Amino acid sequence: MKLGVAFTWHCLAWEELVSLVARAEALGYDTAYVDGDVTQVSRREADVLDGWTATTALIARTQRIRIASIRLVQHWNAAHLAQVAASAERIAPGRHHFFASIGDRPEDRAWGLPLLSASERAAWLDETLDAVRALWRGESVTRSGRFVTLEGARVRPVPPGGRLPIEVAAKGARLLAVVARHADIWNVNWPAIPARVAASAAELARACRAAGRAPEAIRRRLWIFTRIEPLSGSQALAEFRRWNPWFGGVPDGELAPALVIGKPDECGERIAALAAQLDLEMPVVDLSGLDAARAREVLEALPAGELR
Repeated sequence: MKLGVAFTWHCLAWEELVSLVARAEALGYDTAYVDGDVTQVSRREADVLDGWTATTALIARTQRIRIASIRLVQHWNAAHLAQVAASAERIAPGRHHFFASIGDRPEDRAWGLPLLSASERAAWLDETLDAVRALWRGESVTRSGRFVTLEGARVRPVPPGGRLPIEVAAKGARLLAVVARHADIWNVNWPAIPARVAASAAELARACRAAGRAPEAIRRRLWIFTRIEPLSGSQALAEFRRWNPWFGGVPDGELAPALVIGKPDECGERIAALAAQLDLEMPVVDLSGLDAARAREVLEALPAGELR
């Protein structure tokens, strides 16, 4: 089983990020997730790089590893989104991993982006991915939806076979319905808590049946918070919550067993066990918030980039 790795929250200078992604590639990691679409991170004055620019630059600076960064629907016109992904595939086949969701950052207001409810953003993503799929098939696409309006839009080149894999991050019913209709990969937007994942998986199975799809056809990835160092339980929880404020409603008692903390062999075994228990195609080692030295330490501690 291959591993992915996540470097997010704009804690790395560009030069550090390039070095770490190159090292992850050399160690055999399959996919590197980096910061995606953002407007601003108001608590810091460090560089906040545009996610799409950084993604394409990382593809150019590496040879094999896939690069993923989240595309948030409110940042994109559907046809433009289809075009940039198809262009990346033409220039560097198999290197860009298409990853999308809806986001929920209130800072969007500062950039003039619409602040819509979660249900509205989920509907926008649904319309967008429907149009993107059609554009990748080479069709002339006309849509008159609430959020996507196109008149005879076409994209050239189209991806080989007229499709690219789509990964969508979701945990609630509205977004899981979008996963069921459009996604090849479900990015399980929970910590590694079996009961939470099982409840969302059951909801996804219901949505798949409604969409006429087999739930097992959708692969799963999940970010697993990992630290190779002697942190106490309270320190690990505090660090997780700092970088994952959207899980504030998850009690400490549920969350603590989902964090992978300890010696390298113990961490590798725990990640493998969670991957099997949660039926993951690819566990993603979540290094969000770490500086370059601490992130490199974890990469080096799991050197194969693969669980057996």
